Amino acid sequence: MKLDIVKNKFIFLALSAILLIPGIAAMIYSMITYDTHTPVRVGIDYTGGTTLQYGVKEEISNNKLAAVRSGLEEAGLENPSLQIINVNSAEDSDLKAILSIRTKFIEEGSDDQAKVTSVVDSQFEAPELVQVASVGPTLGQELFKNSLIALSLALLGIVAYLTFRFQFDYALAAILGLVHDTIFVLGVFSILGLYYGVQIDALFVTALLTVIGFSVHDTIVVFDRVRENLKYYSKKMTFGEIMNASINQTLARSINTSLTTLITLAALYFFGGVTTKDFVLAMILGIAIGTYSSIFFCSSLIEIWEDKKTPARV
Repeated sequence: MKLDIVKNKFIFLALSAILLIPGIAAMIYSMITYDTHTPVRVGIDYTGGTTLQYGVKEEISNNKLAAVRSGLEEAGLENPSLQIINVNSAEDSDLKAILSIRTKFIEEGSDDQAKVTSVVDSQFEAPELVQVASVGPTLGQELFKNSLIALSLALLGIVAYLTFRFQFDYALAAILGLVHDTIFVLGVFSILGLYYGVQIDALFVTALLTVIGFSVHDTIVVFDRVRENLKYYSKKMTFGEIMNASINQTLARSINTSLTTLITLAALYFFGGVTTKDFVLAMILGIAIGTYSSIFFCSSLIEIWEDKKTPARV
């Protein structure tokens, strides 16, 4: 069965609005309520924070990890990030693993550090504090600014390339598709931040940049097929018919590529480490919505624009 994108284009645009509006509302609410005035809850990478690493003489179970997290939260340390680092013990050391704890910025030797040590002491026998590293608020703000610059440069580069490769209205549709995908992912994480305290870090920006590249690649495949078909069928078929034919010709490829990637990411999400779950979730959401926008959202925009003017040659 062939999809008729042109006939149902306004349905797909309405579906996009339904997907985006809750996230946009959550981001606006977050900007009003958070002290940082950001649309999502940001982690210590951007606000500043401290990482403390404790060497322990036993394997760290998930139950112990959960108990440490609960103890830290009860001690007033909000949203601590815990990671288990396996070590190859040296001959003069009997350490089995390192527990890495990331939390808000605390000064070395302060009461907050003593609270963290006390919680770890309550769960492990004679833990050893092996490293303390802090990121100040100023450095966190600089990292946040650099992340925004990286995203902006990526978008500008894509606009320049697509304008050169196709034409500006196609480039604009692709960029609106990327904005559509980015807002959706940010909106979901904004909602997760409000209800579950999920924070974003530098890995989240990495995921967004990866999603942008994946999404625009899918869009280029569709647009390239439209351009090829226009050369041969523009006198025999309307632009809408060419758009439908082009999408159906590339549909199986787009779905298969995305599906195989999503299967791999799903395995990482359910069986991978806890510290990469948010990164993998951002990738899953981005690739899923990117596949949708390339096939339905961007194509609908192009068809609407072409319908309002004399059909142009790509």
